Amino acid sequence: MGHREDLLEGAKRCLVEKGYARTTARDIVAASGANLASIGYHYGSKDALMRKALIASVEEWGAGVAEASTLDAVAAPDAEPLERFAAVWDQILRHIATEREFIASQVEVLGLLPRDEGLRAAIGEARPEGGEGLVAVFEGVPDTEVDAEAAQVVGSFYQALLTGLMVQSLLTPDAMPTGRDLADALRRITAGQVLGRPRPAGE
Repeated sequence: MGHREDLLEGAKRCLVEKGYARTTARDIVAASGANLASIGYHYGSKDALMRKALIASVEEWGAGVAEASTLDAVAAPDAEPLERFAAVWDQILRHIATEREFIASQVEVLGLLPRDEGLRAAIGEARPEGGEGLVAVFEGVPDTEVDAEAAQVVGSFYQALLTGLMVQSLLTPDAMPTGRDLADALRRITAGQVLGRPRPAGE
């Protein structure tokens, strides 16, 4: 690899090991074996490099989830929709449970967004692609088969659930729902039976 790739890999390691805000340019240099001047030459600034590292890390994590889901026979594309929904969430929840440092780095970034316009713009730019990828995983299809409307509407729903589960995993790791719990919740909500009985007409 060249210095550009080395810097990106070093920044990704720092993101997980030190966190987004605490990582310094010298930390990246130490992790990458590159020199300090090369950060400015290849990326313009340490912050720009960290934003690239953040997006790349999320994409790699998502690709790992997608690969695991395609190998899960229960989550076959022809499975019953709620069964597939549960199976894919179980895969995601396993990744969340076993990659706590990565999850912590992602949750940390959420708190930085209101005060970091560059970071907010970078994540906002990548967000539609993230929604598209999640829809593709849950539907068992290539990203190219996901239209913009599905990515926006359904993808946003999956992203909201994923973000909430990441936060919950840090707060109450021993009380996480299973994929089947999430599927059952969705079934009960859409059936109007959240409390275990049908909602009276007119409510």
